[in-house]
Amino acid sequence: MTKHSDLNSAAIAAHCATGASHVAIEVVDETGSTNADLLARCATLAGPTLRIAGQQTAGRGRAGRPWVSQPDASLMFSLAWRFKGPLHRLVGLPLAVGVALAETMTALGVPVQLKWPNDLLKDGHKLAGILVETQQTPDGGVWAVIGCGINLLMPDALERQIGRSVSAVPWLAQMERNTLVAALLSRLAGVLAEFDDTGFAPFTERWNALHAWQGQHVKMLDNGQLLQQGVAAGVDELGRLLLRGEDGLQHIMSGDVSLRLTGE
Repeated sequence: MTKHSDLNSAAIAAHCATGASHVAIEVVDETGSTNADLLARCATLAGPTLRIAGQQTAGRGRAGRPWVSQPDASLMFSLAWRFKGPLHRLVGLPLAVGVALAETMTALGVPVQLKWPNDLLKDGHKLAGILVETQQTPDGGVWAVIGCGINLLMPDALERQIGRSVSAVPWLAQMERNTLVAALLSRLAGVLAEFDDTGFAPFTERWNALHAWQGQHVKMLDNGQLLQQGVAAGVDELGRLLLRGEDGLQHIMSGDVSLRLTGE
């Protein structure tokens, strides 16, 4: 099995589809956060840049929560991509990225589902998370730095450290690691180019087809406080969650909220 120390930018590039050939690829053994690394360099990046690290000592999830990982058990990378803007057009970007990752994994023999707004689930447990951070440019464009963390293996000690049940994909962990990264990058590059032209609308049906909690009773929490509850009815063309409750159909814009199944 290829371990993180065997990641190689030239080998990743060699396996990439033509649509990703313009992406610069950087491989480092260890860093604090690949997202933070790229955000600090947005003003000087020549074009789309993938940065992948064997270990991140300060990886983050949503709301600044730490992303707990260990070498070779996780695949962690960030992709900086410049969009035409304006910023509000990027609202559905984390969902489109989820579609790209889920479709790639499904094509590789690992069917996964999506949880709004930015998690991938396998067998009902979290498999991967997405963190999108943005930086506007003087000409009205926007750099988005898209961080992805995927649990390939889940040793018992790591699961105890995380403190809840999580999922893993040992099948993908057996893949040659450079080939796996290239497959993910190739699909991402195609999706991001399309998203820049069209926004989220064309991805709506693709996301809804992968929706883990379609038709299930869910609740929305903010720091443990119940905000809303109802039946999850997919997403609309802006990427907002459709929640059917006593007051009819609500369109929920992603904030720093947690979505849970009722009863969890």
